[in-house]
This record gives sequence, structure tokens and C-alpha cells, in this order.
Amino acid sequence: METNATTSTEAAPQSAPQSSVLERSLDLSVVIADLDREIDQRLKKMGRNIRMPGFRPGKVPFKLIKQQYGQEAYVEALNEALGKAFDEAVKARQMRVAGSPRIEAKKSESETNLEFTAVFEVFPEIQVADLAGVEIERPTLEVGEAELEDTLSVLRRQRVRYAPVDRAAARGDRVTVDFLGRKDGEPFQGGEGRDHSVVLGENAMLPDFENAVAGLAAGESKTFELTFPADYHSKDLAGQTVTFEVTVKQVEAAILPEIDAEFARSLGIADGDIEKMRAEIENNLRREVKNRLKSRVKNQVMDALLKVHPIEVPRTLVEREIDELAQDAREDFEARSGRKMKDFPIRREWFADKARRRVGLGLVLAEIVKAHELSARPEQVKAFVEEAAQSYEHPEEVIRWHYAQPERLNEIEGAVIEDNVVDWALSKARVIDRPIAFDDLMGRRQHV
Repeated sequence: METNATTSTEAAPQSAPQSSVLERSLDLSVVIADLDREIDQRLKKMGRNIRMPGFRPGKVPFKLIKQQYGQEAYVEALNEALGKAFDEAVKARQMRVAGSPRIEAKKSESETNLEFTAVFEVFPEIQVADLAGVEIERPTLEVGEAELEDTLSVLRRQRVRYAPVDRAAARGDRVTVDFLGRKDGEPFQGGEGRDHSVVLGENAMLPDFENAVAGLAAGESKTFELTFPADYHSKDLAGQTVTFEVTVKQVEAAILPEIDAEFARSLGIADGDIEKMRAEIENNLRREVKNRLKSRVKNQVMDALLKVHPIEVPRTLVEREIDELAQDAREDFEARSGRKMKDFPIRREWFADKARRRVGLGLVLAEIVKAHELSARPEQVKAFVEEAAQSYEHPEEVIRWHYAQPERLNEIEGAVIEDNVVDWALSKARVIDRPIAFDDLMGRRQHV
């Protein structure tokens, strides 16, 4: 027997100002007699399989069943009745509900009905904006011999080794030091180090500290003043001037590997062919540059879309997104550190801005995709998978893995849809091509 739950014909008036322009409320009413019949039906069905000491299966008295399982049946029946009543109410009003409603019991003098209020949010109404007046900057970069040599230099530095030298420390050297910092004449927390190694010029320590160490040879000491930046992470030291005593214990010069067959083999070229190595590095570099340029353009497009579609986002969806981001952060930390995060505090506000952005973009993109028919086509998904697989040693295995289970393509389809939206936006907006420096694109810090 279906639950006969009814709803009020009008949305309930708000008893207090809405905390969100997307928040709505509806009165829900459940007929008590129908609810009681549904509860009895559930209990009778449960009774067929319930076992109790002293009774044969299926012969437990209904009174005992109701006494033990009545509350459980009541909650299940009421939730089902309210769910049906809510669904009918929002469907009748053509509301697009975001998230789950919060059901609150109402005080009522009715002897025949239970009264409730459902509080919920709806999706915002989004009108796809005209992008004709929007300006999007598209970074450009051609990979040439200079970029290839720069990448080779990076690969060499990644394989650097150090050897002791008997001279003063210079930029690029690895220096082992003991140091002690004093503030107002007293040592401060974090200001002491023993056998601490630092490569001068990499800015692992404050530039003024590294500059003070440069020019010292092993066995030499120096006392100098250092002023911490105003935005230093430690508030106790930010903007403060302290005194450091430093002693150099060892100076080591960097020795970079030669570009030879051994170097090529270290990069996975089995026969040590240098030309083959350079060709593979160039192919990988072109792919990396293409992806980074694409990512930069995509971020600019997404920023522009959010700017021309200022919308209120449902809080329920933002909270759900925060939960997912926090869980991802927790799992990432545990995977990297090998430690559990149960005792590590995660503050939800860390993820709030990113969650709002992701929810807002999701809503805007969904409307654009629907309005301009930008869904992922099978041939686009196939091309995307094949291109991504080229960065692996056995591309054909990667392609087979993706197509072995259709659900593995969901993430690919999402990426293709985003690409379709980017292409659409670029075709509508005013695009300005602007060259970008190689180091800037690769996110490399410039050492000065």
C-alpha cells in the first residue's frame, strides 16, 4: 500500500529573513492514519522473518514485534512519506532542488495530520552571457633550440653531485654550516642549526643569509645582522632584526654530468644514443609546453566565465565540495607521509574559496554545454585518450585500460567538455596572443 502523504498548496511564508537568495521552504503534511497503516504493513512484513526465543519463525506476536521494532518502522515509513510528499511538491512547482532538504517538525493542533516544513536550496537561474566584450589573453611559446638546451641543463642539474673544494664559497656551491640566531641577545626558536647544508643561490634560506655565507671558506666564521621580511611566516620574527653567528664547515662545488651515452642511459635511452635522447626530450618538452599553454588559457577562460556569470551558489553543494576537497587533502597527505591524519586538524575554511569556485564553474559550464550542445563526442574522447597515452612507455596498454571499463572514461569526458567550452569561449571573445617566457611557463623560480 502506498503512503498517502499530502502537501500544502502554497510555499510556507518565511518566519525569518532568508540567509540565502536560493533558500526556499515548503509545508509538508502527512496523514496520520495512512502513516499508521504503512507502519503496520512494514511490521507485518518484518514479522515473517523475525526470530525470538520461545516462538516459531513467523509466529512472534504482533504486539512484541511492534514493541521492539515499532520505532524503526515509524522512522522508515515517515521518511518515505516525507520524501514522496517533498518530491511531489517541488515537481508541481517545477523547482530544481540543490542538495537535500532539511525537514523540521511544526507545532500543529491537527489530530489527523503531522505537519513539517522542508527547507532547501534551489539551483540559480543562469542566462548564458554574451562574450563579445570579453578579453582573453592567450600565452604563446614556440619550442626551439634554446628551450631544449634549457631543459637539458635542468636535467643535468637534477643529477648533480658535489665534491669538497678548498676555497671560499660561491654561488652554486653546497655549503655545510652551523649557525645560531639571537634576538635581543637571546636565542630564538628555529634560529639554530647544526651541519645544515644549503646550496647558495637556490634561496632555500633567506637571501641575506646566503649572501653572508658566500665568500667564507671551510673553518671561517662570521657574525652579521639580518632583518626578516615583513610578511615572514613567523609573526614573532616578521620585520624583526636579529644577529646570526655562522661557521662554515665544508664547501662543495657542483659537478654536472657530461651529455654523453651514460647520461642518455640515465634518461631511459637503452643504447645511449644522444640524438635519440635529444629527440625524445624535445617531443616530451613540446607536449609539456602545449599542455601548460592549454592550462593557462583554460584558467583565463574559466575566470572570464565566472566574471560574466555572477551567481549565488547553493551552500549545500559548497559544503559537499568542501567535504570532498578535505578528504582528498587528507588522503594525499597520508599517501605522501605514510602517517594517518586523524589527529591533524583540517579547517574547512581552507577549502571554502576553491569549493565555491568549483561549484560555480560547474553550474555555469553545465548551462553553456546545454545551450550550445558542447557535450563530449566519442571521437573526441578517443583522440584525448590516445594523445594522453603518448606520454607513457606503452601507449596501447593505457588506451586499452581506459576502454576496459566505461566508467574510467568519465573523467576524460569531463576534460573534453571543458575543452569544448574553452574553444567555444575563444571563438566568441576577443583573444589577444601574448608571448610568455619559458621559465615563467614552466614555473621556475629565478635566482638572483
